[in-house]
Amino acid sequence: METKNEPVESTAKSKKAREKASYSSFFKEVFDGTILTKGFLARNVWMILIFVAGILVYIGNHYSVIMDLNEIDELNETLADVKYEALTQSSLLMRESRQSRVRELVQEKGLQLEDSKTPPYFITVKE
Repeated sequence: METKNEPVESTAKSKKAREKASYSSFFKEVFDGTILTKGFLARNVWMILIFVAGILVYIGNHYSVIMDLNEIDELNETLADVKYEALTQSSLLMRESRQSRVRELVQEKGLQLEDSKTPPYFITVKE
């Protein structure tokens, strides 16, 4: 007497056996190299080559962008250093060009110069 579970069990067992056989046959085709001459790969070899070439171009472009970003970071650091150096030099120049400092330098050098007692004259030209 056959029950309803027996055909389902035998079907499930045969399905597992087929899956196992298909996996083993797939791996056998891959390792033999016969998969390259069959169906999908043989029909789409150009599409696969274009896809691989696109991936290689993408990887190369990504590498180039990373190198450019590293160079930009280095240049920004150099720019900051140069800005700070310019600020330092500007402050030194401002300190040396103050009237009190100029007066001290004139006295140190022994020059016979004095501060002007009269303000400068402004000449206006009427057009």
